[in-house]
Amino acid sequence: MIANRTGLAVAIMVLAACLNSLDAVIVRLLAGEVHPLMIGFFRSFFGLIAVTPWIIRGVNLTASPFRTLHAARAGLKLMAMVCLFVAFAHAPLADATAINFTMPIFLVLGAWLFLGEKVGRGSILGVLAGFVGVTIIIRPSGAQGFDPWLLFALAGAVLTACSQLLLRRMAQRDTTDRLVAWNLITMVPLGLVIMLPVWSMPTWTQLGLLALQGMLGAFNMTIITRAFAMANASVLAPLDFLRLPVVALMAFLVFAEIPVIQMWIGAAVIIGATVIATGGAARRKKRPVDEI
Repeated sequence: MIANRTGLAVAIMVLAACLNSLDAVIVRLLAGEVHPLMIGFFRSFFGLIAVTPWIIRGVNLTASPFRTLHAARAGLKLMAMVCLFVAFAHAPLADATAINFTMPIFLVLGAWLFLGEKVGRGSILGVLAGFVGVTIIIRPSGAQGFDPWLLFALAGAVLTACSQLLLRRMAQRDTTDRLVAWNLITMVPLGLVIMLPVWSMPTWTQLGLLALQGMLGAFNMTIITRAFAMANASVLAPLDFLRLPVVALMAFLVFAEIPVIQMWIGAAVIIGATVIATGGAARRKKRPVDEI
């Protein structure tokens, strides 16, 4: 029975990695026509619509002890999404995805610097190796030149790590359901405010893609939560790296992008560094919630 549950959880994570890869493709399809700030707003808006029935049925929003911290975390998450969308719109999709895998490395670094968590030599080595992997992918002095758009993917990873650090502190006094619900609720008005200066009416096709993106984000959150309730994080967390080959395949099929060898080398270094920095199979059984 346990083996069957673990197998099903693995299958769910593989599906989630494939669906999550569609995010990059949708953003690239919208690039140049829909501003990244608008994409960020609609991603949050349609995601909130998708999970509103769940919030109404089972989340006691008024019991949360936080108010301003919800807005701060939502702002960090929103900025992280927008940065990643900018990278997806302008940089090679596989490169941007690989750079975004550095988020757990920045999470370990932040927990050490700001939360006082102890880290071993292996974690420090993993952090340093992660930066080496980033340098390989960005190629600051390579023959193909420096791609500044990849810095947005790196900024997205840093901001997401900051959001997760804040989440760790808030999770000590609040429930996961309320934290997720408040994050989605708060992101929508924040996204609306920063989107208004660049607003332009999307076409029905663009609106359909934006709605699909938001719904997929809500669905992914649901199935990933279900998967982690069925099997250990040490088994499932590494499967998130499947996003890279899936994104690379989609980028080739849809946009004829062919990743360069430096991307694969840098990605391998980053993935290895992430496993080392986060403790590999010894990582915590419950990973931080990854909101829409």
